[in-house]
Amino acid sequence: MKQPMEVVWKDCKVLIGAGAPVVVQSMTNTDTANVEETVKQVFELSVAGSELVRITVNTPDTAKAVPQIRAKLDEMGCFVPLVGDFHYNGHKLLSDYPECAQALSKFRINPGNVGKGDKQEENFKILVDLAKQYNKPIRIGVNWGSLDQSLLSEMMTENQKSLNPKSNNEVLRDALVKSAIDSANEAVFLGMPAHQIAVSAKVSGVNELVDVYRKLSSECDYVLHLGLTEAGMGLKGTVATTSALSILLSENIGDTIRVSLTPEPGQSRTAEVELACEILQTLGKRLFEPKVVSCPGCGRTSSTLFQELAKETQDYLKRRMPVWRPLYPGVVNMTVAVMGCIVNGPGESRHAHIGISLPGRGESPVSPVFVNGKKVCTLKGSTMSREFQEIIEDYVRTEYGSGRKE
Repeated sequence: MKQPMEVVWKDCKVLIGAGAPVVVQSMTNTDTANVEETVKQVFELSVAGSELVRITVNTPDTAKAVPQIRAKLDEMGCFVPLVGDFHYNGHKLLSDYPECAQALSKFRINPGNVGKGDKQEENFKILVDLAKQYNKPIRIGVNWGSLDQSLLSEMMTENQKSLNPKSNNEVLRDALVKSAIDSANEAVFLGMPAHQIAVSAKVSGVNELVDVYRKLSSECDYVLHLGLTEAGMGLKGTVATTSALSILLSENIGDTIRVSLTPEPGQSRTAEVELACEILQTLGKRLFEPKVVSCPGCGRTSSTLFQELAKETQDYLKRRMPVWRPLYPGVVNMTVAVMGCIVNGPGESRHAHIGISLPGRGESPVSPVFVNGKKVCTLKGSTMSREFQEIIEDYVRTEYGSGRKE
């Protein structure tokens, strides 16, 4: 049976591939040399649900900072594995700063950015040898913005000689796949265990990404890291990322994912993690937190009232999950319904573990609450949100706590 990749730090072991649940990754956008800011962001990303966090290692100062970052995170009890992102000089930094290599749990290598000609082969071998020396898994990360131009030129020339030439875009996609697989195969030839190699070939077009990963999936057996690179910001980036990843994940292609959103001004970096988790949860691939079912509202609903309660309830569940997760196994399976009127409200509320049906326009100003399909009380007035949260809290303790009924 195929072995999963193991990405380890102390007692934290993340398994990727070979049937393991799809893993969520993210990347900091701080200056890695700024230890305090990087530690803060890594911690926030980890709490949000990122199971691996990648950091840029591009200068001697950043390489020196990595062990300090790792030590501070350990002091906080945050053992999320750190992945070093290397371009151009990774072979030198890892050689010159062994403490950096030891503090990282995985290396990311872009074969298009490790050198040219003979230097490319030499530097790539150094990186693989260092990964073997420190027993670290690697990701061979190819990107169409930094593809090996000599390989692309060679494939373009061959294509022009063909009786039925492909479009330049098709050749580019083929070159991405070939670069990723050939580089991974070379790492295996150099002694790297195949199950400790992940490959990625990122593009920024949805259809192109789907095509590339379908080819990768059919042509190799390595762990696949999914991500739509340079997805953009806001609604555009969210829709593009969700579309691409959902198609592939629904075809069981992909072992680990990263969402590459451009943060909007003032937006937390954790937004990319939240979207990644939401995609996996919506597809039924993972469960990260209880689900809130709420209606969109219509002319029947008192929009402000039920919208506010739906948001307050969802925020409450997110806020409580770090506390609930270790104490109440299974709480992620809980469904909470917040409905806006009598049409579907009582029915949806009965289907959920806990549900509340708010009064719509012209309805009696009370909100029936249902627990496990049975009406237990009615709420009304300014304290309704707090009282509903108390009902949820009591339900979690009763149903998922150590004293729950069998």
